[in-house]
Amino acid sequence: MQQRIKPNLWFDTEAEEAAAFYTSVFPNSRIVNVMHYTEAAPSRAGTVMTVEWELDGQRFVGINGGKQFKFSEAVSFEIDCETQEEVDYYWERLSDGGEEGPCGWLKDRYGLSWQVVPTGIEELFGDPDPERAKRAMEAMFEMKKLDIAALRRAADGVPA
Repeated sequence: MQQRIKPNLWFDTEAEEAAAFYTSVFPNSRIVNVMHYTEAAPSRAGTVMTVEWELDGQRFVGINGGKQFKFSEAVSFEIDCETQEEVDYYWERLSDGGEEGPCGWLKDRYGLSWQVVPTGIEELFGDPDPERAKRAMEAMFEMKKLDIAALRRAADGVPA
């Protein structure tokens, strides 16, 4: 079944480069299509207009539209990670050339925001014991890359 809704990401001129980068980071990923501007766009004729790619089954489109729009933290993509190794892998790859942020957030080299989070983190923050949830959340606020074991220790009240 074809995906009905595809995120469209606006780049200046690096949509194809970004698609190649993202497909190198995520398993089961590929570039699906590259379209070029025609003579109808005089200043860009022959250059890449759009790139469609797939990241582990999720389709995206990148458009080379110029410098007028930039990414902001108002939109981000969350990556659920089963293990600390996965958290570490995505954090290292996506933050390379980018910028680390607080609480599992980062910006990649293109300025796109990502949240790299361990699966099940919502159970820690929604724990029926409000003190446990509070301790886990307070620990997260002190982190950049999330550390699953440290979050669990904090929830359990084990000193760091």
